[in-house]
Amino acid sequence: MSRPPLGVLDLVPISSGSTAAEALRNSIDLAQQAERFGYARYWFAEHHLNRGVAGTSPAVVLALTAAATSSIRLGSGAVQLGHRTALSTVEEFGLIDALHPGRLDLGLGRSGGRPPGATVGPASTTTPVVDGYTLNGLRIPPTFSLEHLLGSPRVALQRHLLQQPGARSQDYGEQIDDILALQRGTYRSSDGVEAHAVPGEGADVQMWILGSSGGQSADVAGRNGLRFAANYHVSPGTVLEAADGYRAAFRPSDELDKPYLAVSADVVVAEDDATARELASGYGVWVRSIRTAEGAIEFPTPEQARAHSWTDEDRSLVADRVETQFVGSPQRVADRLEQLQEATGADELLVTTITHGHADRVRSHRLLAEEWQRR
Repeated sequence: MSRPPLGVLDLVPISSGSTAAEALRNSIDLAQQAERFGYARYWFAEHHLNRGVAGTSPAVVLALTAAATSSIRLGSGAVQLGHRTALSTVEEFGLIDALHPGRLDLGLGRSGGRPPGATVGPASTTTPVVDGYTLNGLRIPPTFSLEHLLGSPRVALQRHLLQQPGARSQDYGEQIDDILALQRGTYRSSDGVEAHAVPGEGADVQMWILGSSGGQSADVAGRNGLRFAANYHVSPGTVLEAADGYRAAFRPSDELDKPYLAVSADVVVAEDDATARELASGYGVWVRSIRTAEGAIEFPTPEQARAHSWTDEDRSLVADRVETQFVGSPQRVADRLEQLQEATGADELLVTTITHGHADRVRSHRLLAEEWQRR
């Protein structure tokens, strides 16, 4: 099997002692470096009310980054549709495509608006992972439930601040249908009125669906014949379920005649394993802040991370993420990525890397790209 392309997923992390402005400048610089290193695409995530993450608007950051790069594909990983409309999404990406045609990936996600107790779509096609296991060297940990986050006061506040009073999130599948129709110029209202998004209609934008399970996102991507990105870095226990669900639902389309899957992973690469472990030492504390509904903290230094007093509950909260982060020398991390690709059958791999120092993050991407190209 030929070596699959590597892409980058960036949260625009803010390091302790730094600022959002510095984080944005660092991410644009990293995108420029990734273009030189040979990465296929560079995506920005969307997160809100996190003091340690500056990526609140993928479209805005994409526009800035498109002006600073020339060839690498740029995209969202993902736009949160729970608090947006189909039209606003198509128009925003249409605006960027008008000046930077043929370089955009519109990655769409469900998060950001699902109320507690809402259904998550079709049942998965595989049995949920109750006990972790290893598949050809790849760790598949027990499934971690995020339901406790959906009912937290902080998530409720985020929903309140992101949505207009009384607004209701559109059904995800219907929203994807509307986005596709607006892009293709075929949108008609229920009473037959046409709508044309200008710019946006006819834009050369590649559509992706992002998901963490074999539920609605995988089903929507499959039945529409769209590309799908499964989030091993968010929910490693359900990555195989997500890949299987997508392939089971896939129907050929004008976009694709067969499934096309990308899979993401958290990685930190350094010249040797010990250095990489030191650079990655803040990861567990950072993940804990997210999973306690505190919101992502500013990424700590190794010294700050070592000062954290861990409880058994803390360790349980982050265990699946920490044990599935790929940390080490270029050879070690590339081996782990190959295991991930073989287990999932991914056509592409996306890596997300957070270290306290920007130079360390750039070096991690460079070392990995050099090793990957040697294989």
